[in-house]
Amino acid sequence: MEKTSRIFVAGHRGLVGSALVRRLASEGYTNVRSAARADLDLADPRAVRLFFERERPEFVFLAAARAGGILANRTYPAEFISSNLMIETAVLHAAHLSGVRRLLFFGCACAYPKEAPQPMKEEFLLSGSLEPTSEPYAVAKLAGMKMCEAYNRQYRTAFVSVIPASVYGPHDHFDLESSHVLSALLGKFHRARGGSAPVVVWGTGAPRREFLYVDDLADACLFLMSLDDSTFASVVGFPGSVVNAGTGDDITIKELALLVKDVAGFTGGVEFDTSKPDGAPRKLLDSGRLRALGWTPKTSLDEGVRRTYKWYRGAA
Repeated sequence: MEKTSRIFVAGHRGLVGSALVRRLASEGYTNVRSAARADLDLADPRAVRLFFERERPEFVFLAAARAGGILANRTYPAEFISSNLMIETAVLHAAHLSGVRRLLFFGCACAYPKEAPQPMKEEFLLSGSLEPTSEPYAVAKLAGMKMCEAYNRQYRTAFVSVIPASVYGPHDHFDLESSHVLSALLGKFHRARGGSAPVVVWGTGAPRREFLYVDDLADACLFLMSLDDSTFASVVGFPGSVVNAGTGDDITIKELALLVKDVAGFTGGVEFDTSKPDGAPRKLLDSGRLRALGWTPKTSLDEGVRRTYKWYRGAA
């Protein structure tokens, strides 16, 4: 990407999209486009096509999605499938029709089979059954990744899918219903400060998860989109045009809860509600392909949680 390239960030107000906008600005990119939901319905194919015809973006980051944790997936399964499928279909097809040079789509680690070998390699996708608690979202994301691969094969587009570890950071949601586990825990422990009641955490605390600070994900995405043509073509040529982006380290939910408790300054107890689902037993990505290209994450989990909590306290 050149500093004056026309760049469209779809979902610029979300966790990942806002980090991309910040990073692009800090790197001196001067032609970054975005559109508020009131001005552009990304699920409307005609509106999206007209937007692409008018703006003619050269590079697209498709960060818009309906996302959430176990509770949100259980509560809104139809919306998790339908909303994401409509957005993916509208944006990817418009990008093809308007001749976008490169597009980056975000997959998800829950798209890997529940019992996938660890760490999970890109070629393990579709090799087994999904974790039921996140299946609606995972199915939609799998469709988007396969759509990128299909467009590349049929139309010679340059669409790449990045599967990040569980992402967290500023501009996330921190309520129990719509947030992922780390942000939900930050919200819980913060609200419980000064009280005597223990904080209740869903599940046994035994599952292991890998977490990626959102600014590191933004860095990985700019790294990929700025590769020279031949190297980027080799990335698109990976199995399924998919690349993992993670830290290579994971932690149990119990260990995470104790870390968040310390960061939030909560002095009470922690209890685990074993009647609630755990989700997949482990999610650890094999990010060897991305690292071999020269990218590494920079933010430790402890530092990232502290930065996120500082932002949350200022925004709450």
